[in-house]
Amino acid sequence: MSSDPMNSEELIRLSESRGAHNYHPLPVVLHSAEGAWVTDVEGRRYLDCLAGYSSLNFGHGNPAILAAAREQLDRLTLTSRAFFHDQFGSFVTGLADLCGKDMVLPMNTGAEAVETAIKVARKWGYEVKGVARDQANIVVMEDNFHGRTTTIVGFSTDPDSYQGFGPYAPGFRVVKYGSAEAVREAIDENTVAVLLEPIQGEAGVLVPPDGYLTAVREICTQSRVLFIADEIQSGLGRTGETFACDHEGVVPDMYVLGKALGGGVVPVSAVVADADVLGVIGPGQHGSTFGGNPLACAVGNAVIALLRTGEYQERARKLGAFLHTRLAELAAPRADGGRPAVVAVRGRGLWAGIDVDPSLGTGRQVSEALMRRGVLAKDTHGSTIRLAPPLVVTEDDLAWAVAQLDAALREL
Repeated sequence: MSSDPMNSEELIRLSESRGAHNYHPLPVVLHSAEGAWVTDVEGRRYLDCLAGYSSLNFGHGNPAILAAAREQLDRLTLTSRAFFHDQFGSFVTGLADLCGKDMVLPMNTGAEAVETAIKVARKWGYEVKGVARDQANIVVMEDNFHGRTTTIVGFSTDPDSYQGFGPYAPGFRVVKYGSAEAVREAIDENTVAVLLEPIQGEAGVLVPPDGYLTAVREICTQSRVLFIADEIQSGLGRTGETFACDHEGVVPDMYVLGKALGGGVVPVSAVVADADVLGVIGPGQHGSTFGGNPLACAVGNAVIALLRTGEYQERARKLGAFLHTRLAELAAPRADGGRPAVVAVRGRGLWAGIDVDPSLGTGRQVSEALMRRGVLAKDTHGSTIRLAPPLVVTEDDLAWAVAQLDAALREL
């Protein structure tokens, strides 16, 4: 192999020849990044409107997060949880306080945190609620996305996620998202939890009807069932509040967190709940070699400090209003009576799902057209794309991105 730097085509060919094809990336090879912008190996710049599925809420190369990581790298990166380390206490205390809960169980990836929440809910059901052994069930939503483990994909309704990976674990009841009555009807004496995303990201940034989260909270309380909120994508500032549940003043029994908690530097996730829930887990019953490691906790501490200022929540709130106003203009009726290129826009804060007229092209084709114009976005299902830029993006950046979307749709 030549020692000369390879161009995009060569790097893509190398990646495709040896990397498993579990992703279908856009044909761009990124090399560096700062803030809301990334640069490819040829020096072309792009506005990042995906932000690692909300992992990069605080921007690429956030100075405070990098400083915390660099300092910790020089000191201590990993110990076994057989020992304490000096970053753990401040991390779990800070995150518990941010959530208004008693205890934190740190993990690494979002899927690990969801699996942890499932285990905790079942054990709580057996030891606290008194559910008969191995009879616990959990109510989940249609069009959910909680990760890629075999347990989780077993209750997915997306064929790409679940086909070919069975047999699946029992104990999950799938109901219509946005229907509190469907949740109520699915609960019985063996139900231990209701697991949902306050906003469904992978499904196309689906925002449930007003009052839905409040109603689910009331149903769970009345039925003595745990309300588990998967805030892995929606939480930590993305929607204009610290958590998407905050928009209805709802406090779940368990928060499932990830992505932005690692600041775009390391994978960090956690389950946060009160002691009467998380306290059911004892030594040896759950764990992770890397969960709660010193580097992860140092980065997590920096993220928590950023969120405490409220600056990022405020940016998402104000800039999100601007973004949705501009996107709504693309969906407005046309003066000539023709059908607008954008059929619908959904979302909250700096998070938007955009349904494009299917006659113009697929979401993939729209994303490719945007890439050629310097905007990186991601399709989801059919002709839907989603925008989720880092919260450090500017109003000018957003105006330019929407203009590029308009131009790309006109080209199509």
